[in-house]
Amino acid sequence: METKTALQLPALSQKTLIFKGDADSPLLAPRGAFLARNKLFVADTAQNRLFIWHELPEQEFQKPDLVLGQSLKSDTGRNANSAVNASSLFYPSGIWSDGERLIVADAWNHRVLIWHTMPATDGKEADVVLGQPDFASNQPNVKGIGNPPNERSLNWPYGVYSDGTRLWVADTGNRRILFFKEIPQNNFTAADEVIGKPDFEERDYDHTDPIWPYSVKISTGGAMVVTDTQYYRVLLWKDWKTAAGQKADVIIGQANFEGNGQNQFNWFPKANTLNWCYDSCFYKDGLWVADSGNSRILWFDTLPEQNNAEAINLLGQDNFNTGSENKNTIWTTEGSLYWPFQICTENNILVAADTGNHRIVINHLNF
Repeated sequence: METKTALQLPALSQKTLIFKGDADSPLLAPRGAFLARNKLFVADTAQNRLFIWHELPEQEFQKPDLVLGQSLKSDTGRNANSAVNASSLFYPSGIWSDGERLIVADAWNHRVLIWHTMPATDGKEADVVLGQPDFASNQPNVKGIGNPPNERSLNWPYGVYSDGTRLWVADTGNRRILFFKEIPQNNFTAADEVIGKPDFEERDYDHTDPIWPYSVKISTGGAMVVTDTQYYRVLLWKDWKTAAGQKADVIIGQANFEGNGQNQFNWFPKANTLNWCYDSCFYKDGLWVADSGNSRILWFDTLPEQNNAEAINLLGQDNFNTGSENKNTIWTTEGSLYWPFQICTENNILVAADTGNHRIVINHLNF
């Protein structure tokens, strides 16, 4: 396989901004980053809070307009140092918003929270909880570890996505995707379909199923990608409507369903390998993949038609054969990454939760 060098790879970003949150209470291992109508949402995961900036920041530090999960913007306790409730968070991760509504994967409370109108005050209570019968409950699959899932339960949900009408939840710990035909209006709503399992009660799996689905995304054309972290691959369905009844059409990162090696059992990465991938994001006709373990974000200019496709470019590394944090240095630089998690695009802007560097990277793309 031909090695693509730095000289052969044109720059993808015309401007990069490093953003670290509030200078008085900066970000710590943020896993969620989302853009909607120029609002920036950040899940400051290790500090159990979610920040909202009403305008995309333009400097390294900027105070947030709102915090959720805590009553004060400087607080950081798990479930706000209290019992779980409608306003608390415990390891928030994936985010979705259309600028008017907000949905958050509250992963370690084993639930998804929905605000049907955009919060206007710090610590605003959520309107709806999924995965639990009420806001005071937070056990995996409702009854605790070892209990089987059902159409209403969740176990470590890390990813959420909506097209504005429907909702998909990456129910990671149950190794499945839950599908809701409408964004739920009521607590403990049952999912309409399950993807990756034959029924709602099954948790066992084989290599053709999502093994550890961390995120789910839907393109404007109807394609669906599931970032399957534990098997170091991304699963692509050409039409999300078929996903509940069939295996993925294309595998990115592995040659076949049996493949499950980090960088396909190579020490160094290549243009077609993945290592602890955590998110994917559609952009124009192509796809970005957060190849977190290789500290890079891969770019595919078209959706792959065959397994094991090569990316054509990347962010975070100078070439496809480097996979160390911050480009083989001990220093964080503008162009480097350290385990990027959620990625999101709006217009020509890509934001990435650069988790290991405790920051958000905002890229103004040049295409």
